[in-house]
Formats: sequence, structure tokens, C-alpha cells
Amino acid sequence: MSEQASTSKGIAMRYASALFGLADEQDEMSALEKNVGVLKQAIDGSADLSSLISSPIYSRDQQQSAINLIAKKLGLSAVMTNTLALMAEKRRLFVVPIFLSILEDLIASSKNEIKAEVVSAKALSKGQLDKLAKTLKANFSKDVKINATVDQTLIGGMIVKVGSRMIDTTIQAKLNSLQNVMKEVG
Repeated sequence: MSEQASTSKGIAMRYASALFGLADEQDEMSALEKNVGVLKQAIDGSADLSSLISSPIYSRDQQQSAINLIAKKLGLSAVMTNTLALMAEKRRLFVVPIFLSILEDLIASSKNEIKAEVVSAKALSKGQLDKLAKTLKANFSKDVKINATVDQTLIGGMIVKVGSRMIDTTIQAKLNSLQNVMKEVG
């Protein structure tokens, strides 16, 4: 990890931990979870908002007033709004995407959940997702929140990422494994 990325993650971690602690003290965990989702969606859906948080051309005052208006329009809680305003004041809005990701992880951990990224060759049915979640829960002893996507370039099978672990059951992976075995034989 580069030094800049490490510094950004450290900054984001401090703000996320503080906000998480405040939300926990004030019993606003469900509001915090909702705020994180709303804000992530707003950033993903708006090039202007992404520019506001990442571009150094905006002054502190411009960022603060814009963040306060955006927070009001999105219906963010006072604690989230104040944290974002403080981040704008300290010129730390550039870490907001990392900050939101860390908050998601802290919230999931507090609910004894883990996130699983699943990429499959075709869309999985509700039953398949439920069965996969049950299997992952048995292996990780936590509730599993699955984010499923489709990659049609996979011939078949799926790739499951949970934390730092990855399980690749794609046909391409099996073919590569078979090819390696054949090379070893001679």
C-alpha cells in the first residue's frame, strides 16, 4: 500500500471510529447505517458530489456550505452532518469514500455480519443465494451479507470473496489448474 493510501486510511479510520462511537452512545446505529448507504449512493450517482469531495479547488467554506446543504437534502443525521462538516473544515473530505467503507465494516462487525462479494457467470436465484449464505455462515460463524454481481466473461462457476479469503470455482480456474497439472506430468 502506498504511503498516501495508508495515510488516507488512517485519517478515515479516526473519523469513522469517532462517529461510530458517538452513534453507538446515542443509540443511533440504524440511522448511521441508513446514512452510510444514502451517502454512498449519492457519491456514486453524482459526479459533482464526487468532485466536491475530491477536488482541492474548492475552499473550506465552499465545501462546508455545500456539505451542509447536501446533508440536509439527503436527510442525514445531525451526527453525520457534523462529522462531514468537520471533515470539510479540516480539508479531509477526500477520504469520505474510505470513511464510508470503514463505517460499513464497523457496523457489520457490531451486528456480527460479514460481507461476501460474489461474482458469477449468470444471475443467482434467491434460493441459490440463500443456500450460499447458509454455507458461508457455517464456515465463518457470522451472518453473511452477499453482494452478487454477474460477469458473463466467466464460462461458469463463481468467485466468492469474504474478507481476505477468495474461493474461485470458475471453469477457467479449473482449466488453469488442469493445465498446470499437465505441465508437471511432462
